[in-house]
Amino acid sequence: MGVYLSSPKTEKVSEDGENHRLRYGLSFMQGWRATMEDAHAAYPDLDGSTSFFGVYDGHGGKAVAKFCAKYLHQQVLKHVACSAGDLGTSAQKAFLRMDEMMRGQRGWGELAILGDKRDKVSGMMEGLISSPRVGEANGHVDDWSSYEGPHSDFHGPNSGSTACIAMIQNTQLVVANAGDSRCVISRKGQAYNLSKDHKPDLEVEKDRILKAGGFIQFGRVNGSLNLARAIGDAEFKQNKSLPPEKQIITANPDINIVELCDDDEFLVLACDGIWKVSFQQFVRKFSTGVWHLLLVARDVIT
Repeated sequence: MGVYLSSPKTEKVSEDGENHRLRYGLSFMQGWRATMEDAHAAYPDLDGSTSFFGVYDGHGGKAVAKFCAKYLHQQVLKHVACSAGDLGTSAQKAFLRMDEMMRGQRGWGELAILGDKRDKVSGMMEGLISSPRVGEANGHVDDWSSYEGPHSDFHGPNSGSTACIAMIQNTQLVVANAGDSRCVISRKGQAYNLSKDHKPDLEVEKDRILKAGGFIQFGRVNGSLNLARAIGDAEFKQNKSLPPEKQIITANPDINIVELCDDDEFLVLACDGIWKVSFQQFVRKFSTGVWHLLLVARDVIT
């Protein structure tokens, strides 16, 4: 459940932006938690025709969420070039690629830095394992070459993160989700879910968990994690006879593709804390709880 403070941190961090197609705003607050483990990415101009937005809700630490915020959109760009513009396939490959990139010497070093564990990374070794400088989200994607070192056999982090992203390209909206962060669209004043929570008690999730050698206890995978899909959580992904999509916990996202129309007004992407409460409870949570919210509104789709 994490460590809690004696009083909440109520400072809110907000930002906004726009281009000729849309406007967005985002805000987050740490609340009662000892650390902020969420992260986000907002790139209204990922490339010439695509906008990218994502919310990442970390657990067990902030490093995986920050890793996704830093690299997932770059991997989408890389795979788009290899997938004939298929955003859905590109998103799926990018989610699974996160787990691969967080392994080994380079993955260990990047996570140590993003998790503020610089005391573990010192001297010449820091120079060896810090990731090379990458460009902004403009198509110059790092190839992620591997490094040799004392953590070359690092199997990945036991902390993890949800990931819920929305990409808009012309009039097409692509939503990819792993975990229990959500994306909702307002269409003609009505709210419609564009993602679903991946909980262990869902039949499709339960079937995969059991077949991979896991179990469900008290609504949690192996009595520990209350999610059935997430990026990271390497301890649940060690069955060498199974592909990533069939591990106890998988980063494989659900993909939802929607054709936008004139009735579509805005999107909301947010971590689970926003959605689990009534309006009255939300007002209280907005004042003291931990949350991360990103809103994208249409201007003109051209």
